[in-house]
Amino acid sequence: MSIDTRPEAPAVSPAIRRRGAAARRRKSWGNPLAGLGSLVWLVIVVVPLYTLISSSLMHQDEALNGDPLAFPTHPTFDNYNTVLHSGFSTMLVNTAIVAASTVAIVLLLSVPVAYVAVRTRSRLSSLAFRTFLLGVAIPAQAVIVPLYLLIGKMGLYDTLPAIILPTAAFAMPVAVLVLSGTMRDVSEEMYEAMSLDGATPLRMLWQLAVPMSKGGISTVAIYTALQAWNGFLFPLILTQSEENRVLTLGLFNFMTQFGVNIPAVLAAIVLSVVPIFAVYLVARKALVNGLMGVGGK
Repeated sequence: MSIDTRPEAPAVSPAIRRRGAAARRRKSWGNPLAGLGSLVWLVIVVVPLYTLISSSLMHQDEALNGDPLAFPTHPTFDNYNTVLHSGFSTMLVNTAIVAASTVAIVLLLSVPVAYVAVRTRSRLSSLAFRTFLLGVAIPAQAVIVPLYLLIGKMGLYDTLPAIILPTAAFAMPVAVLVLSGTMRDVSEEMYEAMSLDGATPLRMLWQLAVPMSKGGISTVAIYTALQAWNGFLFPLILTQSEENRVLTLGLFNFMTQFGVNIPAVLAAIVLSVVPIFAVYLVARKALVNGLMGVGGK
């Protein structure tokens, strides 16, 4: 006959049992308040999108007099056909050229500037970094008149570079700020290790800082592309011809002295949103990581 010599389990008080049961119930039910907030936010996002798409399928009289939340009684794609036959492809190409060129210029200049600001301790680099940050506080409207005169003196008026260069200039301060913060996450030991191996500063930039800052670079690229894609002030002031018109100005094609073709405007908005939304879907993970400050991790 064997004797059980194992120690008895300590008694659990009723209060501890109740707390444990409450914790298990909270875990099984989740966070109702967070779920309710998510549902409200989903409604706020989905309802305007639904209204945008459904109204773009309506006739003009139904869009003016009908219920904007109701599905069109007789859906039609005539509005999209009108947009596609009103020079939309030219405006789309121009906008894509402006966005891609702006992103290329901003990345080509802001990456080295941010690297120098992080790795150099001289007064000159600190002054340059602060000068770039000063640009965040200067609105485009404050300099549009001298910018118009400068573009005219350079012979760039009514050209795509007249849109690209100012857009890139105003995107640079935020780009340098984001990239400098991302590059500071790269540990000093990694820079020292490459330096001991005989790496030059240029090699450390392209083989260490840039690969470790992909999240920040993706964030800057998407932010700059959105800013260039949705830009309105510079195309309005610095261009005038049809062949250099971008999507934001193309909406004026559906506005006359007698009214606005609302379904056609909404159809043009839907078509203009699709390309930049596709870019966001591809790079959304890198964008979120960069905004959370963990792009270099």
